[in-house]
Amino acid sequence: MNLINKLITLYYKYCKSPLDYARRLGVSIGNECRIYTRSFSTEPWLITIGSKVTVSRDVLFITHDGAAWLANDMKGRRYVYKRITIGSNVMIGAHSIIMPGVKIEDNVIVAAGSVVTKSIRSGSVVGGNPARYIKSYDSYITDLLSNAGSDKDVDKAKTLREKVSIIMDKSYKSYLN
Repeated sequence: MNLINKLITLYYKYCKSPLDYARRLGVSIGNECRIYTRSFSTEPWLITIGSKVTVSRDVLFITHDGAAWLANDMKGRRYVYKRITIGSNVMIGAHSIIMPGVKIEDNVIVAAGSVVTKSIRSGSVVGGNPARYIKSYDSYITDLLSNAGSDKDVDKAKTLREKVSIIMDKSYKSYLN
């Protein structure tokens, strides 16, 4: 029976969506989520994801302290496991790492490549290694709504290339000093 279970899990990993695979492993996931990673630690049942969450490509969830095995005494090895909780209306950028015991509350954006070592309060945009507060979620959304293209802007475009050409910001970011 164990072999059949492993084969079914492999089928989910390689033939089903990452969302279905995560649920198969035991990750608790809300509604309207977009999951693009397949890295849910060795204890996926310790991960809870709210509704309307995007987990981008190659995001890594770590629910244990792998270095705990170095602490060894008369009682033997040590083990440290902690939950990860992601609220609702959250975007986690590509290649981010979410460490053990982190709680990300609602309305949060985690920039790509961030290493989240501490919990994040609602209404925050964070980024970096380690992740630090950048600005408020509301400020980010206000900037986005005033500068980004919309469905109405690209109504008549027939291809993705046409849509992008219509709404693309053609300026570049400022230079590093």
